[in-house]
Amino acid sequence: MSELTTVARPYAKAAFDFAVEKQTIAQWQEMLFFAGEVAKDAAIKQMLTGTYAADKLAEVFIGVCGEQIDEHGQNFIKVLAENQRLNAIPDISLLFNQYKAEFDKEIDVEVTSAVKLLKKQQEDISKALEKRLARKVKLNCNVDPSVVAGLVIKAGDTVIDGSVQTKLNRLADALQA
Repeated sequence: MSELTTVARPYAKAAFDFAVEKQTIAQWQEMLFFAGEVAKDAAIKQMLTGTYAADKLAEVFIGVCGEQIDEHGQNFIKVLAENQRLNAIPDISLLFNQYKAEFDKEIDVEVTSAVKLLKKQQEDISKALEKRLARKVKLNCNVDPSVVAGLVIKAGDTVIDGSVQTKLNRLADALQA
């Protein structure tokens, strides 16, 4: 990556978050790749380093990209032009691809319960965790009677402890304090 990586990171993150929200990750990936290739063109590069007004730069850039960029992509180009960041588009595209690769990864989740979970319960937990963690979830279920009731969920650095045993321990600590 180039020295523009630091400049590109917040734009790539914003574009990725928007694409995730709108469920258009593949479309955004294609748009950013195409715009990045346009930005690498010698004539466009020269124009980007010139003293053109932001709105004129955006207009020309969008004109060159044509139908390859939708309305949201055009707005993104305009924001980049206003902030004099159109030259960072190739780096934005690379970072976007990294965010997508990270997003697509599956995460292993340890679920500990007092009794064996039913298939339906596992599916519900998996769906809820996929939504919360924004990743594909692979459940590894364990049974530990000391949990008493509830669940202990460990996903990477995140621990969700909804066990009755932990709640009882907290209550005991509060009463002793």
